[in-house]
Amino acid sequence: MAGPVSSAPRTVEDIYKDYAARRAGLVRALTSDVDGFYSMCDPGNTGSDLSRSALVALLRSCLCLGFGSLTGFLGVRAEKENLCLYGLPNGGWEVSLPVEEVPPEMPEPALGINFARDGMRRRDWLSLVAVHSDAWLVSVAFFFAAKLNGNDREGRIILVLITAANPGTQRSDQMMER
Repeated sequence: MAGPVSSAPRTVEDIYKDYAARRAGLVRALTSDVDGFYSMCDPGNTGSDLSRSALVALLRSCLCLGFGSLTGFLGVRAEKENLCLYGLPNGGWEVSLPVEEVPPEMPEPALGINFARDGMRRRDWLSLVAVHSDAWLVSVAFFFAAKLNGNDREGRIILVLITAANPGTQRSDQMMER
């Protein structure tokens, strides 16, 4: 399976910790690790930079399509798959293929971040990825908040206020450019 497995936070505090850790990972990808992130999203790259889990998913796909090996599959397809940027609950980040299960266990980030990369200025592309990352962060937080029981109504309101009060990844990306 590609993409991160959810940590399934159960309280408002846990949801916020998950949100903050995922945000920190995304900010790191878009600021201090930006050169590595940018190279991983090369639309012409055939997959040598993909994580082990993404390569396993790619290998499964090629075997399902009747190719005997990953090399045979990549010989037919010279472009990388639709990639996603994931912020991880441990504060890290990952560029990988989307989860194959339908429906995924949690909201998916923007699909295909690698395809617009070469058609835009680097800064504009990073801002676009940051905007999509912000939307994904909020959707993940609210996905987990929707699972809270009815007694946590006040907690949901607090969660909305906390997530709204934090600067988004786009803001962090813009501050790094200055």
